[in-house]
Amino acid sequence: MTIRIIQVGLGGWGQNWAANVVSHYKGVEPVAWVEIDAETLQRAQQRLNLPEERCFTSFEAALETVETDAVLITASLGGHVPSALMALQADKHVLMEKPFAPSLQEALQVVELARQRGRVLMISQNYRYYPAPRVAAELVRDNELGPVGVVNLDFRKYSNKAPVENHRHYHIWHPLLVDMAIHHFDLMRMILGQEPRQITCQTYNPPWSKFVEPPAATATILFDGGTVVSYRGSWVSPGTPTNWAGEWNMECERGEIVWTSRGEQPEKVLLRPLDKRTRSVELPTLEYTDRSGSLDAFVRAIETGEEPETSGRDNLKTIALMFAAVASANAGQPVDIPSPEGLS
Repeated sequence: MTIRIIQVGLGGWGQNWAANVVSHYKGVEPVAWVEIDAETLQRAQQRLNLPEERCFTSFEAALETVETDAVLITASLGGHVPSALMALQADKHVLMEKPFAPSLQEALQVVELARQRGRVLMISQNYRYYPAPRVAAELVRDNELGPVGVVNLDFRKYSNKAPVENHRHYHIWHPLLVDMAIHHFDLMRMILGQEPRQITCQTYNPPWSKFVEPPAATATILFDGGTVVSYRGSWVSPGTPTNWAGEWNMECERGEIVWTSRGEQPEKVLLRPLDKRTRSVELPTLEYTDRSGSLDAFVRAIETGEEPETSGRDNLKTIALMFAAVASANAGQPVDIPSPEGLS
């Protein structure tokens, strides 16, 4: 079975999706591409060699012109919800980039419409689709070193070299918490098998930063199973860069689990039992990783009718943590996070 798909959003990241993910996955057939900015669409059409008759500046026109089963939304954040609502109203399955809505209320609206229409709504939390986090989650589920008490998680990159005038990243809303830390927040939920209950977050903007809004933060997150996560992230750190998934040190009752994933450093999972030698855990080979893993999970959900791991309904818990982090940073005080029951 081949899933026909319309892609909405052909900016830099959308073009990357088209060139490096969609075109290499045999389970989907792209049937149209949508980009509201005509100049951007023309550049994408030329760069990706897209057929002119299948390129549209109007999503509505694309839906009226071609037959499709699903929609991939890789537009900027402001275009996520309108595109998703239009796709679901047309009874199409939807795969969206994260974060999938600019407010929790709008996220709930999209999830509810997907439920009413009986369509798959999935969010591409692609960091889950690597061997190391899958293995780390399994070790926690199997109680390999006992319950997890504290997680120390560090993310460091130096994205501060480009000229201010032409670097979009410097001007986006909460560039760390919304654009990046949402990956780490989602991994926390996956690895621990717990849900966040409260967060205390402080953001900051060092004197050398070119970012308009704070590109760095520290946070303490309390989870319902008793685990406490200490998080530090920065886009302007001069320290040794971490992998994109960050450096994880997970303190358990009988030792420590250390892991990292997705980046220049080798992916690894280490077990450090108390009073015993550190050992490396063998990692499996996954057929699909990263965004290809997201796309594969989306196609399988459509084919089987089963809810995907990162469905919109489940991802409400991740996006709620992200919004709580922003609220805590803005208010300068702890913020409670709605329970999963309160989000359904």
